[in-house]
Amino acid sequence: MTCLPSMHHMADPDHALRAVRGLLAPDGLFAVVELAGHPRFLPEDAPADRPGLEERVHAVVDRLHAEHVPHRGADWEPKLAAAGFAVEDDLTVAVDIEGVRDPAIGRYALSVLRRIRGAAAAELAAEDLTALDRLLDTGSPHSILRRGDLVLRTERSVWAARRP
Repeated sequence: MTCLPSMHHMADPDHALRAVRGLLAPDGLFAVVELAGHPRFLPEDAPADRPGLEERVHAVVDRLHAEHVPHRGADWEPKLAAAGFAVEDDLTVAVDIEGVRDPAIGRYALSVLRRIRGAAAAELAAEDLTALDRLLDTGSPHSILRRGDLVLRTERSVWAARRP
């Protein structure tokens, strides 16, 4: 089995799917795993000085991705079928972890929000950028790593397809 969790980054995903099909042995299984949006970590009313910050930041990134990564959030079943795969199954996996003070969630949040900041900084309101930077400052008492209210909410969509 081969799993490729980044098909939405391909310039020509239809070509990539045909190429993968050509590489698989008959009856070989290929899985496409995609994010259904970026993970969320903060409560809706956080941070206290800029409630709703995470949703505003995600809205900017979603708009930018719509322009530059048009296949993000795509339904891959028709594309897999057009490439000659037999789609065996699909499912959505929801992750919702809250009430756990796991430092791994903080590190994951820091990593994701740093990447998002890099993409969205030029488009964010100055107040939102300042609030985001406070969260990303690991030496600050306001650092995301010091928050006790972090959650992890995300979804992955999975399609399993077989080469006939």
